[in-house]
Amino acid sequence: MKRESIGPFFATLQAANPQPKTELEYSSPFELLAAVLLSAQATDVSVNKATRVLWPVANTPQQLLELGLPKLEGYLKTIGLYRSKAKNLLETCKLLIERHGSEVPRTREELEALPGVGRKTANVVLNVAFGEPTMAVDTHIFRIGNRTGLAPGKTPLAVELKLLKRIPPQYMLHAHHWLILHGRYVCVARTPKCWQCAVAPYCDYKPKTPSPA
Repeated sequence: MKRESIGPFFATLQAANPQPKTELEYSSPFELLAAVLLSAQATDVSVNKATRVLWPVANTPQQLLELGLPKLEGYLKTIGLYRSKAKNLLETCKLLIERHGSEVPRTREELEALPGVGRKTANVVLNVAFGEPTMAVDTHIFRIGNRTGLAPGKTPLAVELKLLKRIPPQYMLHAHHWLILHGRYVCVARTPKCWQCAVAPYCDYKPKTPSPA
């Protein structure tokens, strides 16, 4: 993607959705951290289904620890890999209490030191909870970065670093949400919906898919 196309690309996404939000349901930085941790290799729908029942019962590190592993696993059964995620979540709760006064830390290094929290999860928390202009590269953003030519790269980190370099500063705060939602609903994996894509004029993807109609 040519540099002069990047501004119009994001301006178009912004015009369609000025204030994009995560589809995970949360009401505190801790709920967000836990939900993102649980969402790895799972859908936001499955996580929300579980947390709608879990949060009214336990939504702080101390409350989850007191709930215990067997009961927590029972709440998380709708989520893929729920056993390992439940274990990581409780270990994270323990460290939050011991090291951070039950508060979610605000640096990537401290976040990545928590069990089950990688760079992508840390970036989501920094961006969504604390308003940092980070880029959390999931499968959707990795695909879009390469498919559109916006930020080609062989690894998520390579795509992330290139996006941080190429995206104009005025779009950085919401950029990862625009790209995730675009990848989730329009620039989908198997057959991108080019016929209904507002940013198709700026995209390097050549075999544009025609409308099925």
